[in-house]
Amino acid sequence: MADRVIKAALLGLGTVGGGVYKVLKMQEEEMIPKLGAKVELKKILVRNIEKASKKIDDPSLLTDNWKEIVEDPEIEIVIELIGGMEPARTYILEALEAGKNVVTANKDLIAADGHILLDTAAKNKKDFLHEAAVAGGIPIIRPIKQCLAGNHISEVMGIMNGTTNFILTKMSQNGMEFADALKLAQELGYAESDPTADVEGLDAGRKVAILASAAFNSRVTFDDVYTEGITKITATDIQYAKEMGCVIKLLGVARNTPEGIEARVHPMLIDVNHPLASVNDAYNAVFVQGDAVQDAMFYGRGAGELPTASAVVGDVFDIVRNILNDCCGRIGCTCYKNLPIKHMNEISSKFFIRMFVEDRPGVLANIASVFGNSGVSLAQVIQRRKNDQYAEIVVITDDVKEKNLKDALAVAKGMSTVKEISGMIRVA
Repeated sequence: MADRVIKAALLGLGTVGGGVYKVLKMQEEEMIPKLGAKVELKKILVRNIEKASKKIDDPSLLTDNWKEIVEDPEIEIVIELIGGMEPARTYILEALEAGKNVVTANKDLIAADGHILLDTAAKNKKDFLHEAAVAGGIPIIRPIKQCLAGNHISEVMGIMNGTTNFILTKMSQNGMEFADALKLAQELGYAESDPTADVEGLDAGRKVAILASAAFNSRVTFDDVYTEGITKITATDIQYAKEMGCVIKLLGVARNTPEGIEARVHPMLIDVNHPLASVNDAYNAVFVQGDAVQDAMFYGRGAGELPTASAVVGDVFDIVRNILNDCCGRIGCTCYKNLPIKHMNEISSKFFIRMFVEDRPGVLANIASVFGNSGVSLAQVIQRRKNDQYAEIVVITDDVKEKNLKDALAVAKGMSTVKEISGMIRVA
């Protein structure tokens, strides 16, 4: 058994693929005592062999022909790190049908078609593991599916995107506006040249779908998740939050309620004493609430070459142990329920609303009346700043359904005394 060699193929040699190559090299001497076998890369699929040959010690591993991998009976594990929907989807399905185990970090694909991939793995009695798809190097999917399996999990909430957390941290600590903080994030390599997936909440939304499915044992796809980004957050919002003893974070929230699953991503004001409030820069953290464990938080680097590679290689090693003990496919799809998804309009929250109104008697009373007519109760009204004939006010509501607040804001926007509604942020 100690001489057993498990052959694997790596698809993609980008940031994470390169990290996996490095981590496997770093682990070479300990594989036999740690696993009882050695993992050996037999092929690496790339688009440009000449370019990729400069990244590795042995260019003979490189190929641009998928068939060399899928048709090779010696290869038992395929590590997909191409990303995107296609050809990754086709490669994964073909690998599973060919009797190979698969590891991936592809959150886009899993959030949309995870059930198809997991069902195909189960049919072929193979492993399909994807720990690296959520929160980089932070263990979270395996803990939910295995370590916390004795719980009924009611909530998963967290900071699931390092780029937006870095931006909000700089806005909070350095007083930067969004555009300046984004530019800094791009210069430091935290943000892509096209940051849309991050700053609009799409990346975090995919992670919420994956975690909600695992936590609540019911399928949630990316299309089920409400997403709202941080592009409208201003330094003024950040300052008001500080004055209220809060910070603003982009949070992914999944809750299992009697009326259905809440799955959403949006900025929130959270109290400075909340465990997530002190998670800064590019770090991620996921907060889990279960009936037995009560509260647990997982914290660490949510992205990057080696942190993400750490999760990928962890999955590879798990599969090696399963191969050696002939028990692949032990834990597959855990979505045995069919719970409804709660529409965003039916979700209740407290809200922070910032607006400019005419600075004259009776205006606040009229605004309060408009909100009251829509069933929105105001917990607090703050007037701090003036701009010519307009006053800036901040309204904090009590818990109210989203649809009721939208009705109130629609009427308020039409009032002649209201110049603009500058911001609306939910309050935890």
